Parts: sequence; structure tokens; C-alpha cells
Amino acid sequence: MTNELAVRRATEADAEALVALVNSAYRGESSKAGWTTEAELLGGQRTDLDKMREAIAGDDSLVLVHGAEGEPLGCVLLERTGDEAYVGMLTVRPTLQGSGLGRGLLGAAERWARDRWGARAIHGTVIAQRPELIAFYERYGFRRTGERKPFPYGDERFGLPKRADLEFEVLRKEIV
Repeated sequence: MTNELAVRRATEADAEALVALVNSAYRGESSKAGWTTEAELLGGQRTDLDKMREAIAGDDSLVLVHGAEGEPLGCVLLERTGDEAYVGMLTVRPTLQGSGLGRGLLGAAERWARDRWGARAIHGTVIAQRPELIAFYERYGFRRTGERKPFPYGDERFGLPKRADLEFEVLRKEIV
């Protein structure tokens, strides 16, 4: 895969399939086919239909999707945050993880943020207890900021924590 991966902006018609893709990549047995699983840390869902629809329809947010034969294989959330952009929910079908698709999706998000929104940097959050995922982002050029954010305990929309020490680490990459 190159960083010129073909993507399109998701529409309302994509929402249900994207929710299924995201949840399959992060939670439950299906997620264990790939390396991005959070099944040991969290149960429940990773996202829901309302959150996906909101991201797709937002004025300052979108979901980029890459697919084949009408089926999504990967996606990434992008939100405008002033002169930067937030990148999140990077998802690749578990059986395709390690193929370069995630890197391609990050490249597409970076180009969109820079070229269409004029963003100077992109940033995201990763569960701090996921060193292999932090390392993935670092290989792509993200840097650890030292900033931490609390995990939203008690809000089942983000999953059911299996441990009490979860928190997010903020990562950032200059893109201009």
C-alpha cells in the first residue's frame, strides 16, 4: 500500500456497515484476528450508530472510508479542531491488519486535513495501555505530547472497562 490510498467521504448509507467494521476490529472475538484488538481491556462496543451518524454528518467532522466491492475495509474519523485536526477511530478489517491499509488511511486523513482544512498538525488519543499502538503511530511520525486524558468510565457508549487504570495518551504530528 502507498500513502495514496483511494478513499471517499462516508455517507449516511455507510453508517451501519462502518459501525459493524469498527466494532469487529476493536472488540469481541472477531477483533482477535488482528493486532488492534482492545478485547483484553474493554468489552461492549467501540462505537454506535448514533455516534457514527454524527461523525458522518458533522460540519467539522467526517469519516473517510476505503472499500472494495461496496464493502468497507477501513475507515478513519477526522474532526477539525481549529488549526489542527483530530484523527481517531482508525480501523482496518482484522484480517487485513498489517497490510499497510492503516498507514494509507492516516495518509489520506493527513492530506484531507492539510489540503481542505489548512491544518498545521493532526493529533489523536490512544489508550495508554496499548504500547504497540502508540509505537505504530510513532512510526508514522506522531510524537508523544506527555498529555493524558481520562477514560470515560461509566459511559457505556465507549465500552465496558475490564480494568481501573485506563487513560488516553495524546499523540501529535506536524503536517505542514
